[in-house]
Amino acid sequence: MSINKILVVDDSKVDLANIEKIVSEVASTVITATDGAEAVEKAKTEKPDLIFLDVVMQPMDGYQACREIRNNDSTKNIPIVFVTGKGEKADRMWAKMQGGEGFVQKPFTSEEILEQINKLS
Repeated sequence: MSINKILVVDDSKVDLANIEKIVSEVASTVITATDGAEAVEKAKTEKPDLIFLDVVMQPMDGYQACREIRNNDSTKNIPIVFVTGKGEKADRMWAKMQGGEGFVQKPFTSEEILEQINKLS
């Protein structure tokens, strides 16, 4: 699968801008959202090839957003990579149980983000 359109979701303007800059080197289109609810809506309307999703956001966190994306027929097959400061083994397992295909812990490097794109393309 080629990855041309990526949705980046984070409530931190700094992290959002950093990931957006990294993925814009490989994706022709980068869409952003700042919370889980916006992520669900943009996943439905934009149909990205990949989603980088923060976990800790209000009012809807990344896990809930992931579950909603997975429960929708039009978005259920979009790969989701969690990008979060939560890095315990339990966090990684929970992310996978929610439907995440990848996991990157903050602070992240551009290599870690690009590695996820390469792995899922």
